Amino acid sequence: MLPTPAPALGSLKIFPSCDETPAIGTRFPNTVQLSQILSSPNADELLKDLATLVSHRGVVFFMDQDLDIEKQRELGTRLGEFVGKPATSKLHIYPNSYRDSEPNDELPPDVVKISSEGGVARTGYSKSARASDGWHSDACYEHIPSDYSILKMCTLPAVGGDTLWASGYEAYDKLSPAYKKFIEGLTAVYDARGLREELAKKPNNAFYGPRGAPENTGIQLQVIHPVVRTHPVTGFKTLFANKFFTTRIIELTEDESADVLAYLARHVSENHDLQVRYRWNKNDVAIWDNRCTFHTATFDYEGVRKGTRVVSIGEKPYFDPNSKSRRTALGL
Repeated sequence: MLPTPAPALGSLKIFPSCDETPAIGTRFPNTVQLSQILSSPNADELLKDLATLVSHRGVVFFMDQDLDIEKQRELGTRLGEFVGKPATSKLHIYPNSYRDSEPNDELPPDVVKISSEGGVARTGYSKSARASDGWHSDACYEHIPSDYSILKMCTLPAVGGDTLWASGYEAYDKLSPAYKKFIEGLTAVYDARGLREELAKKPNNAFYGPRGAPENTGIQLQVIHPVVRTHPVTGFKTLFANKFFTTRIIELTEDESADVLAYLARHVSENHDLQVRYRWNKNDVAIWDNRCTFHTATFDYEGVRKGTRVVSIGEKPYFDPNSKSRRTALGL
């Protein structure tokens, strides 16, 4: 049986919040601290409702947080547990995690440093590249990809460095009925080819796994997932193929696949009514659901930009033809 659409806020309605756009994004002010939610007597209920809210709204922002690394890891571990992820799914370890270490970092292996000074923030970045080329979801190249990611931004440039998220639900809903029918049931290759090539040159830097799930081993970093998947928490259909990692649709010819993927990439990047752009302040935290969103950083800044990211592993993606779109399920 598919999940029933839940109230967006649940027990979190006791806290002030506002939606950033109709399609995606909810923000809580700094009077709401994630560390206090974790230590609350009704933490289980609050965390389950937080996970549900993130799955419905795509990304949720918390301003000026005192969340430390261990609490960030605890939050990343517990969110997916409350909404039914497999017991074998834990926190993801980045395949090239050794590259991210610096003297005195002392970060656990399942925490990724996002840094303009040598972390994963500008991997393969070129100023001549289109800014829209970076749309992706985290760890979708793994056999068991991510459910939730949590990023705390600790150091910021004077201006710039925003992050954008796009709703996979709304991206699916904006397609015509005929196009939806065409892409439903298709499968595609999700390939971290750049990362794989990097590790082939420096195999001693590789973490071979398991990376958050027993199935996530080796450095092939290539897998087949649905183009459209059913979200296990909301039951909604969502576009899953993304610009950065999806390289080939299996059931189509090479030319047909290239045309469809190019169209879907433009569909996500050019429809600003399914996006939210977040201007970071120091110590802000974003929690997003990789199953129903895409995101991309904006490399328009000079200076230093640093944060810490925790990525939780979820379940194997699937498509249920009996599932509904978000707009249909909610009567929008």
